[in-house]
Amino acid sequence: MIVELGHFALILAACTAIVQATLPLIGAQTGRPALMAVAEPAAKIQFLLTGFSFAALTWAFIGSDFSLRLVVANSHSLKPLIYKISGTWGNHEGSMLLWVLILTLFGACLAWFGGNLPPGLRARALAVQAAVGVAFFGFILFTSNPFTRLAMPPFDGQDLNPLLQDPGLAFHPPFLYLGYVGLSMSFSFAVAALIEGRVDAAWARWVRPWTLAAWIFLTIGIALGSWWAYYELGWGGFWFWDPVENASFMPWLLAAALLHSAIVVEKRESLKSWTILLAIMAFGFSLIGTFIVRSGVITSVHAFANDPERGVYILAILAVFMGGSLTLFAVRSGALQARGMFSMVSRESVLLLNNVLLAVACFVVFVGTIWPLVAEMLFDRKLSVGPPFFNMAFTPFMMVLGAVLPIGAMMPWKRAKISRAIRPLFPALGLALAIAGLAWTMQTGRSLVGPIGLFLGAWLVFGALTDLWSRAGRGFNVGRYLRLPRADWGRVVAHSGLGVTMLGIAGLTAWQEEDIRAARIGESFTVGAFELTLEGVRQVEGPNYVSTMGDVRLFQDGQEIALLHPEKRVYPVAGMPTTEAAIDYRFLRDVYVVLGDAQDGGGYTVRTYIKPLTNWIWLGALLMALGGTLSLTDRRFRVAAGAARKTPVAPAQGVPAE
Repeated sequence: MIVELGHFALILAACTAIVQATLPLIGAQTGRPALMAVAEPAAKIQFLLTGFSFAALTWAFIGSDFSLRLVVANSHSLKPLIYKISGTWGNHEGSMLLWVLILTLFGACLAWFGGNLPPGLRARALAVQAAVGVAFFGFILFTSNPFTRLAMPPFDGQDLNPLLQDPGLAFHPPFLYLGYVGLSMSFSFAVAALIEGRVDAAWARWVRPWTLAAWIFLTIGIALGSWWAYYELGWGGFWFWDPVENASFMPWLLAAALLHSAIVVEKRESLKSWTILLAIMAFGFSLIGTFIVRSGVITSVHAFANDPERGVYILAILAVFMGGSLTLFAVRSGALQARGMFSMVSRESVLLLNNVLLAVACFVVFVGTIWPLVAEMLFDRKLSVGPPFFNMAFTPFMMVLGAVLPIGAMMPWKRAKISRAIRPLFPALGLALAIAGLAWTMQTGRSLVGPIGLFLGAWLVFGALTDLWSRAGRGFNVGRYLRLPRADWGRVVAHSGLGVTMLGIAGLTAWQEEDIRAARIGESFTVGAFELTLEGVRQVEGPNYVSTMGDVRLFQDGQEIALLHPEKRVYPVAGMPTTEAAIDYRFLRDVYVVLGDAQDGGGYTVRTYIKPLTNWIWLGALLMALGGTLSLTDRRFRVAAGAARKTPVAPAQGVPAE
């Protein structure tokens, strides 16, 4: 009964979305407040109905309701509770319901917290948000219904993909979707502004918190996915440039560019057209990511392997919303004239360079991701674009970005002198060079990746601290630091986080040590500065798996520092093995041990990695998310924007001239 109610609630939510997508837009165009007022209650009702539908599906998974086809395909009665819950979104249909739930959540948040917005802009933004919802409600109900019943329910289910039965994957998709789908708010604001014919400093101030919230969630989601790949897949890496990894990374790059571009619109009323275009494209790449994951046209370990017909539907959604919004942008772009002028040497110029670097880097990732599909379709050739291409083509843009960020943060608006901006950064530059020089001195016969990466990371961290020091009056008065706006603290922490991540990537890339051997029980061997002993291998029964678990003692300088338990698990229901790496986490390095298969001559294959600074990669991501959160809590984001200067543009039909 609950399942049927959930299905009915989903249909009602779709009908509510249709009402919300039409009446408020008509009211805004004709100046009828009663119709515009429909948007807010409709957004709240739509969210509550979708939330009830999602709760009903979750209840079916928790209760192992095997009359539901989706539960049979993705659950099992012996599965731990947390994985029964995460099984709700560990599949195509359930994850799409989560997708729509988050879409309606952002619309409801705009209805709840958007009281400072002009009624016309709020009504139009909610209508556009609902229009996106209509498309995806239709996609779920007509092609991916999660509430399909089975006439003859089986006794038990087929279990969830064992790779997804992990705490990291239980929390990774919700955060990722909060970021993916959260960018729909930036898109809705952009389209609403184009329809209304007004883009100014007030609009930029209104759109930034929504973009920042989505970027924070996307940062956390990507970091969780990277960490999961590191410890769960057993290959020792944190990023493989997999198509699905790239699908989340591309919107992240464009959202970062949008955040910086919106600052220029807010402060100087420049880059309006570019900012609107970024808002459209950021959500557009979220839709492209949805297509990549769910169409089955690109092979990935993370993808939902579904029939191409569903991919065609998503492609149609992408074409309608991207094509329509870009057409509207083309019609309106001539009216989005910049007011503020700035010289070639100014903060505006550096932010523009920042935008160009991020956008081009996103384009490089997009080409590398989609090119195998294009080559197969047009040239009938099967190609593989892997990490070597991405590392060579993507890295230079990030190196330039890391070099210019500290300088740009120190520059004044409108006009600057490069010598005056750089002078306070000389101590930071000296420290960064000293760290790079120390790395170069200590290593022998190695590449420049390590020293350059350490220099850029240190340059970003020390440059951000110099920026904070300058804004506090170049002194050590604690009160001045505490009185700084949270947005300033947020920028410093986020830029430092990027630097810490660069330090981690540089350390891992340049100084990782690897050892692969067949080790016998009781045998000791040395890897780098560590000694390892394989003491034994035993069989362990898990709640829904059987594990072959090794006992590996780790020594350093003759002292035991850890007992590690690498595993190879087999899930009988799914019939699938997984590798569980054992990792000794430390601040400056990880020791990473993987247990392989038994050898004919006795013993087991053991892979050991020494990974310097690896944890700094995710520490930096958390710092970036923390920086974004500090900025989001700035009081200036929670109050109405000041009286905005109105930009005269050619009005749309039925809209009075601004």
